[in-house]
Order: sequence, then structure tokens, then C-alpha cells
Amino acid sequence: MVFLTRTLFAIKELKRPRNFLRSKFLDSVRLHVKGGTGGTGLPKYGGLGGQGGCVYCVGKEKAELKAIMGKFRGKTIAAGHGEDSRKTKIVGNPGSDVQLEVPVGVTVYREDGKVLGSIDQEGQSVIIARGGPGGTPETDFLGRFGQTHHIRLDLKLIADIGLVGFPNAGKSSLLKSISRAKPKVANYPFTTIKPNKGVISFSDHRQISIADLPGLIEGAHINVGLGHSFLKHVERTKLLLFIADVQGFQLGPKYPMRSCLETVLLLNKELELYNKDLLQKPAILAVNKMDLPGANDIFDNIKKAYKNIHTVLDTIPEEIRPENVIEFEDIIAISALKKNDTIDELKNLLRKRLDQYADENDPNIVHPSELFRQSRDGISEKGPKVT
Repeated sequence: MVFLTRTLFAIKELKRPRNFLRSKFLDSVRLHVKGGTGGTGLPKYGGLGGQGGCVYCVGKEKAELKAIMGKFRGKTIAAGHGEDSRKTKIVGNPGSDVQLEVPVGVTVYREDGKVLGSIDQEGQSVIIARGGPGGTPETDFLGRFGQTHHIRLDLKLIADIGLVGFPNAGKSSLLKSISRAKPKVANYPFTTIKPNKGVISFSDHRQISIADLPGLIEGAHINVGLGHSFLKHVERTKLLLFIADVQGFQLGPKYPMRSCLETVLLLNKELELYNKDLLQKPAILAVNKMDLPGANDIFDNIKKAYKNIHTVLDTIPEEIRPENVIEFEDIIAISALKKNDTIDELKNLLRKRLDQYADENDPNIVHPSELFRQSRDGISEKGPKVT
């Protein structure tokens, strides 16, 4: 009896999904939504039917698409119908709305690909299925049907900084040492299987958000591996932080060993093939694991290569050679696993570059040269004319 009980328990344990599968991160959900039908008017008294309710999304920082999927899987999300007009209530009440709390960073797509709207901050809302109007004289007092759509909620993480790197480059280790996040860290590739978001805090209470995303592999631009699941999250970051293992990277025995410089250029190419506009973002290159023997010489060679990169490209295999090379704002050496000055240096550098980005993209900030031109023009207009 004891043996049978243990056997049945073991079978049950085998059928139970692993923890990371049970808590799978969802960044895309399909739903069927339906706005409420407008109420019927009352011709005898000129009564108006109530407006049908709407279905809309509202941004919530702690919301998860996983919760929406669990609640509405296989169901139609329908708003309430408008109330009919009657002699004791000439104007019918509107139907009840349905509010979906979604994470900040969600874009709503209709089934034909049209973007219905996006949620970029907490409290922002987007109507995804509008209710039908109530009956009026113009509609012969007949209420209209509400909108019905198949929609897709697509989450793109919003963060100040996006970490870009191959598996096992040290992204999770860096996130752990630079912020308050606690990602899984291990000495093997593909430790990160879902995005992690951390916050870098400074002594003056300034905070910067940073996203550690699953590692890319060759072919990610055509959705190989985690592919687009990673790349789409890069689009909403302000600054890209490339992180590369100083010793290079080899995905497996069937793949060639790539040097540190080659891995950076390959990351460059994957971003270029996915969306070349990403190359216009400010970027910093952090060469990791500088505590290893010979790391300083490799780092010096990488910095020299980027000073004359277009000549160096001729020596790079064509399959990993990008057409447009990212111009890194800075190239810095770090050791993510050890508490040292390189981490503090990187934190301050990231803050500096983000502040510069904010200044350059603030329409209210006028460049000094423009201020001089405006003041000069003002003086010439007001000054006396010389004859």
C-alpha cells in the first residue's frame, strides 16, 4: 500500500509543470470584446434610448496580462446594453462599461492590424470597443449595435535602459549588482527566460529603470529562439546598454566561436535587421568579466577597433557584418559579479547619458547658439537704423 501511494504521488509530481512554466511571462494576449447595444427610443413621447457601454483598457503599474488571460480565456468581454426609453423614464440610462486593467506599455491592435491605442502611463485609458448609440428620431428610435473586435494586447516594457547581449554575457549579474532587482543568476546560458525590470537608485533619490531581457541568438530578427519576444521590448527604451563577454561567445558545438568584437557586431546586425531605427538610439558598450586573465589587452583592442571600425569591418565575416554600425557614446570595462568601482562608474555614466538625452529631446530647452541668434536678431530689430 505504501509503495502504491508513493508511485501514484511520483506520477502526479511528474505531470506537474515546472515552476517557470507555471509562472510564464505573457507579453501578448488575444481577446474578443463587444460594446453594448444602444437602448430603444420611445417614438410616442420622443424618448431617447441609453448609450451602450464601452470596453476600455486603463493603465495600472502592477497589472499583468496573465491575470486577464486567466479571467477571460475563451470568453467575450461584453459591456452592458443601454436602457430602453419608457414613459416613466424618457431618457434611458447608459449601459455599464467594462474596465480592463493592463500593464503600462501595452499597445492594442485590432484584428486587421490597426492600432487602437497605447497605454504609456498609469491611469491612461483607451476605448477598445465603443458602445452603440441609443435610439433617436434620426435612427427611427432604434438602438445601434456596439463595436465587436478581436484584439491583441501587446506588451512592450517601458524602461529607461535596455540591456542587449548574448546568453551568459552577464546581464542578470549586472542587473543584480546595479539595481534592487533579484534575477536568477547562474553560470550557463539562457538563465533569463522572461524579462526582468530593476531600478537604479542614487543618493539624491533619482531613479532609473533598467530592463534585463532574454538573451539574443543568431537569427533573432527572423524570430529564431526568443526572437521578436525580446526585440520588441527594446523599442520603448531610451538608451541601449550592450553587454559582451570579454572572452566572446559560442552558442553550441555547431556554432562558430565569436570573439568579443564579433559578438557586438552581430548584436548590431540583429537589431539592424529587425528595425534599423533602433540604431539611432544612444548606446553604451560594457565589456564584462574584466577580472579574467588577458581581459585588458582584449578591451584595448576593442576600443582601437571602434576608432577605425569601417576598416576593421573588411576583416569581419560577411554573415555577421552590419551595414550600419552603432556609434557607442562610451565603451567601458566592468566586472559585474564583483563589487567594485566599475559598477559605480557605469551607474554614473548611464545617468549622465540619460540626462543628455532628456535635454536634447526637451522642446522647451533652447540650445545656447539659438539663444544667441534670437538675442542678436532682437537687438537688430529694436536698434536704431544707421543711415
